[in-house]
Amino acid sequence: MENALLYVILTLGISIIVNIFLKRIGVSQIIGYILTGTIIVYAFDLKEASDSHALELVGEFGIVFLMFTIGLEISLAKMGTMKKEIFGNGFLQVSVSAAVAYVMSHYLFGLDFKSSLIVALAFSLSSTAVVLSYLKSSKEIYRPYGQKATGILIFQDIAVIPILILIGFLASEGDQSVLEILRDTLFSVIIVLGILFIIGKRLMTWLLHFSASSEVEELFMGSVLFIVLSASLVAYYMGFTYSLGAFVAGMIIAETKYHHKVETDIAPFKDILLGTFFVVVGMKIDLALFIDKIWLIIGIFLLVFIIKAAIIYVLLRVSSKHTTSLKTAFALSQVGEFSFVIFAVASSSGILDETLAQFLVLIVIFSMIITPFFISRIKTIVDFLSKENSKVEELTPLANRKDHVIVCGYSVVGKFVAQNLDLLDAPYIVVDNSYKHVKEALADGKEAYLGDMSKQNILDAIHVESSAAVIVTLDNIDKKRLICEAILEQTKNINLVVKVVSLEEKEKLADLDITVIVDGKAEVARVLVERMITCQLKYK
Repeated sequence: MENALLYVILTLGISIIVNIFLKRIGVSQIIGYILTGTIIVYAFDLKEASDSHALELVGEFGIVFLMFTIGLEISLAKMGTMKKEIFGNGFLQVSVSAAVAYVMSHYLFGLDFKSSLIVALAFSLSSTAVVLSYLKSSKEIYRPYGQKATGILIFQDIAVIPILILIGFLASEGDQSVLEILRDTLFSVIIVLGILFIIGKRLMTWLLHFSASSEVEELFMGSVLFIVLSASLVAYYMGFTYSLGAFVAGMIIAETKYHHKVETDIAPFKDILLGTFFVVVGMKIDLALFIDKIWLIIGIFLLVFIIKAAIIYVLLRVSSKHTTSLKTAFALSQVGEFSFVIFAVASSSGILDETLAQFLVLIVIFSMIITPFFISRIKTIVDFLSKENSKVEELTPLANRKDHVIVCGYSVVGKFVAQNLDLLDAPYIVVDNSYKHVKEALADGKEAYLGDMSKQNILDAIHVESSAAVIVTLDNIDKKRLICEAILEQTKNINLVVKVVSLEEKEKLADLDITVIVDGKAEVARVLVERMITCQLKYK
């Protein structure tokens, strides 16, 4: 294209103006990029350019880097601590929502088997980009409903990979039965995961260590890009999506000490390329179809919203409070951005009719336009619909807090720490990732918050950088190390006091710049001797 540079400049300029305006009214920048693509196509008659394979490939790598950053968030350790939220609630939500959506698509709207399956899987997903952005910025992510919503979103993000692989098999193995497709998909995924985890993990760790020790930022950044692109190509050449390789690479790096730095360094590339993907989506929008089908689009959106919210509420209500279940249901009732990817891949593979794909994309776009306005008002809506209040749910984020002590954990040791701080009349808060422990702390009259202190958004919410000290009372050594790493990554000027129960634990934390490590057994021995000295001798 002769004027390609001019169109790139115009796209950048329009996206900046549109997103500045949308930011002021609380609309996600994803919508801004989509609108930019639509404006460019219709303003400069670039319908033919919207079908460019090269442009689609660049846009696809936005999804690759997004899946890589999601992999960084989904370490095996995190999966272990949130297994109920991720694999319990997440699996039930996706499977039940997809089953209901399939029945409605196939029997109510008369779509064929493959089209119904694609629609069902896509509509079972929610918007990670919109929902997580709101939960993080509002600090709602560490409340009970925020934790449950995050766990379900994590499972949905994981589910995208097998869904895309399944679409590939549906396109290439049309004569196979569903069970055969699922069997082949599972077998192939196991092979790829095995190769990347066994061979790739050693190579990635070595490369990151080598580049980090060189203390050259460009070399480290180049190594990260090399890892992402190489893992993506390995998966692609073995017959899978680029995203699978990137996602696994992210999970592997999440287990290393470099994951925070990698996540920070890769963010600009992910955001720029993801924006390109949504610009490409916008270039494919048919405005005439949108205007012609506006009421049908709104009707189907409302149908999806109500049914999806009802399913999530019922599934969560079995083990959660009414208000928590209702807030989580409303937060995840929209259709997410990965539906764009699913519809685009299915359409290009010939599984989904292109006109139908266009119509479905318009429903997703409408859903994502509405969501930012709706999600910020969830608390007001739930309060209106329900009179039940939860003390934990009503906790508000800390603001302008300084020189406070943060007690991490409210089990046996944490309770004694709080009692001693009360005797000193020292200002402190309790933070625990256990809903049970937070309720106990609140019942004891403590200022307590639910959250995982290994996460930066929690540390931001409790203002760890301006605290007087952090006392870590947890027993799990892996969790203690993650928390200490996150705190020291956030700020070096912190009095960090950590309890250990063995010499082995002390050695595992020796490389961290912890202010004081308190050995429980050594301290007990010291106190025993002190008490012995103060005892009066008994005479016979």
